[in-house]
Parts: sequence; C-alpha cells; structure tokens
Amino acid sequence: MRRLAATGYKPAELGIFKDDAPEIAYIRKTLEKRLRALIEEGSEWLIISGQPGVEWWAAEAWNGLREEYDHIRLAVLEPFLEQDSIWPEHVRTAYAELKQSADYVDAISKRPYVNPSQLKAKNDFIISHTDALLILYDEEQEGVPKYMLASAERRQQSDHYPVYTIVPEDLEETVREEAEREWDE
Repeated sequence: MRRLAATGYKPAELGIFKDDAPEIAYIRKTLEKRLRALIEEGSEWLIISGQPGVEWWAAEAWNGLREEYDHIRLAVLEPFLEQDSIWPEHVRTAYAELKQSADYVDAISKRPYVNPSQLKAKNDFIISHTDALLILYDEEQEGVPKYMLASAERRQQSDHYPVYTIVPEDLEETVREEAEREWDE
C-alpha cells in the first residue's frame, strides 16, 4: 500500500469556522496517529485533492511526520485549474503554502471549473490511482466525503481497496488521551 488517499469534511461541515479552533488540534492528532500506522504498513505517498479541512490537516500531519520518515511524499491533485480562485485571500495564501510543501502538484482537469462532473472525475481518478483511502466520516452526518467514499466502494466491488475510517469515537479517544496526558504533566 504505497499510495494513500485522504479526505474528509470541510471545516464548516464540522462546525469549525476559525483557523485556530481547538478541535483542529485533536483532528490533526488523530490523523497523525492513523497516518503513522499506515506509514509503518508501507504508505509512502499521501494524495489529497487540496480541499480545505480534513485533507489539509492530514497533509499537515503527514508533513510533520517527515522528520521521522524522510521517504514519505505528498501529492496534491486538484480537481480543476484555479480551484482556489473563489476562496478568501487568507485561505488562498494557506493553500499556496500547502502546495509548496508538496512533492507533486497537478490538476486532474486541465481547465477551470465547468461543472460538477469534474469533482466526480477527481474522486474516481484519485481512487483509481491509490492503494487505500483514509477518510474522516460519520455515516450519520453526510457531507462532501460521501462522494469519495462512494467511488472507493465502487472500486471495492472489483478490487481489494482498503478504506480506513476515522469516526467520532476516534476523535473522542484522542481528546481523552490528550486530557490524561495534560493531567499527568
């Protein structure tokens, strides 16, 4: 399993509206734990589409693990050109920094946004070019990640394609662990 896709909710889908919201640290820590385990199992590339939220936090956690695992790489495969054109300036700036940290950046569709079919094509392309998916998703709270999950489930019908899901209980466990760690200090 060399190539790992990662996705999940956008910040607003999680009720996160500030870049410094405390929930982000717990999400990033949970992602880091799972990513570390997947690196130990052979993951070398993390592939994201550049969507703000879980994908960015996964990339940040991945980049933080590069000190321990200098062989790992990050790819950003945007669904279309100028994906960030309608984002606020501070978000575009953060995205530019994220892309600079990547080892590979490209757009799947070589034109700006035209219609939603480009997003489906992005999901199908990423799933077909990876060996597994890490997703933060709760079936009781639908959102954007359901589309990438649907693509992964279609692939699972004809191929072995592991889907590693982070659920709310995993996040709660991280919160408990961090509270215990702080209590011990």
